[in-house]
Amino acid sequence: MPARLFAATAWAILALLTACAPAFEKKPAPAVTFQTVKGETIPLASLRGKVVLVNFWATDCRICLKEMPQLVETHKKYQTRSFETVAVAMWHDPPVRVVGYAEKNALPFKVAFDPVGEHAKAFGDLTLTPTTFVIDKRGDIVYRVVGEPDFKKLHRTVERALGEAV
Repeated sequence: MPARLFAATAWAILALLTACAPAFEKKPAPAVTFQTVKGETIPLASLRGKVVLVNFWATDCRICLKEMPQLVETHKKYQTRSFETVAVAMWHDPPVRVVGYAEKNALPFKVAFDPVGEHAKAFGDLTLTPTTFVIDKRGDIVYRVVGEPDFKKLHRTVERALGEAV
């Protein structure tokens, strides 16, 4: 029970800090190359010209699994409009569980591994999941949220990014 109370308190403090944080300043996305569960190699730079949602998650993260259906819906909503989703499994997540979850839930987007944590480090030394980013067509991070996103706000950000010229 104390562990649950600690986790709930930590998330409450994080939510408060996020709410009080200044507006997000966009910055260039890191130069990473994703390895997907299907064996694809995808340099993030190769997605320039598209709006990209990058979600760091784990199969043992309750909030990650709760938000996954909404990420699927978001992907389906925008996939025909130069939009890509990459779900990056954290380094501690066993590949067999990641592949099993992706297959069982028929995830329609790219699912990638981060076996040694290099992607999490490149995106700002991430340790908490879920953490979600939106990258605009020019390759700049325009949105970041730790924890479950406000999907209305996320969709507004995606819409705005999709409407911008390259």
